[in-house]
Parts: sequence; structure tokens; C-alpha cells
Amino acid sequence: MADALMPRPLSTWLVPDAAERHDVLRHWAHMVLTQGLAHGQVDTTDDHTAVTVWYLRREPPPLAAVWMYDLHRLLGPHAPRFALLHAYLDAVLPHPPHHYLAHVAARPEHGAAERALLVNHHRRLEAEGLPAYTEISSCRPRGSVFADLGYEPRSPIRLQPGGPVLWRMWRPPLGRRPPGGLPRRVRLHRTATSLRPQIIRAAPPRSP
Repeated sequence: MADALMPRPLSTWLVPDAAERHDVLRHWAHMVLTQGLAHGQVDTTDDHTAVTVWYLRREPPPLAAVWMYDLHRLLGPHAPRFALLHAYLDAVLPHPPHHYLAHVAARPEHGAAERALLVNHHRRLEAEGLPAYTEISSCRPRGSVFADLGYEPRSPIRLQPGGPVLWRMWRPPLGRRPPGGLPRRVRLHRTATSLRPQIIRAAPPRSP
């Protein structure tokens, strides 16, 4: 997972220090896989050239803040940027029941193994009649392997400060499109919600 993330712009945003980047990503990948084994489903090929981490979301999950302690313990001064990433993702989670593809990675030249893992899990989705959701770091979401497998791009997440764009991808159940899900375009949510506290003024009471 760390090797697959290294060449992507997301890794530079997460760990600006190139000398420390790979070690930090390895610690993060270890935590991600530990969480996936404990609370989700981790699939891998026999030779470990590709891996996916899935979560069944029948209801909104607890916020990532519940394991922020682990981030700080493992990543030290690099933890705030990873915490910010997870806060961005939490802010735009879809509410309908679905399977969430939290992480997918493959070694170079093993894209076919990655695709095979996805296809295998999609068979379960089709049997259960559930959609799938993920985020990808790509400038061409409609040209990705996810688009080939039935995922549709939705409004993107622009990571700040100065980070790359993550495209939200939604895969409807086979043969039907349930009500709800992710909107195709949300102009007011081009970036994730600010983490600064906001004051919401109550509306005046209505007359009976």
C-alpha cells in the first residue's frame, strides 16, 4: 500500500518531507490494514500483489476521531495532515447503505490483480443488491478502472491547503438506481466542510 501511494500527489500532500515519506506511509498502511482486519474486510491475492479494504456501511460509521490517538501515536508530527484527510472524507460520506472501498493498492504491473479483486467483491454486492462507494486520486475519473467497472464520478473533494483532488465514485446496484445516493453535481460542496466551528442561527418561530 505504501509503495502504491508513493508516486501519487496525495502522498506529497500527506508527507511533504520526501526523506520521511515512505516510512510514514508504511506506518499508516499498517494501521489501515489493522483497522480493516478488525472492523471490515481485507482481500488480497495469494502473492500479495494487490489488496483492497472494504467496509459494510448499513448506517453512518463513527467519525475517524475515535482513532485519532492511534494516528498521533504512530505518525507523530505527521499525524495532523492524515487526520485532516480523514476529516475531509468523513464530511462527505454517503448515507444510503453501501459497501465502502476505503483502500485499494497494487504493485506496479499488477493492475489486473487489482481489477480481479474488485470484480470478485462486486459479485457479493450484486447478490446483496447494494451500491459501492470510494474516492480516487485521478485527473480522469471517467477513464479509470473504476469507471470501467460501473462507478460514476460525483462532485470532487479538493484537499486544502494546496492538495490534490479526490473524486467520489458511486457504483449503483446492478440493473437499478435507488433513490438518494450521491448527487451528480453539488456546486456548494466542491471542497469539504471547513473544520472551523460555525455558528448556526436558529430560525424565528412560526405562528401556529
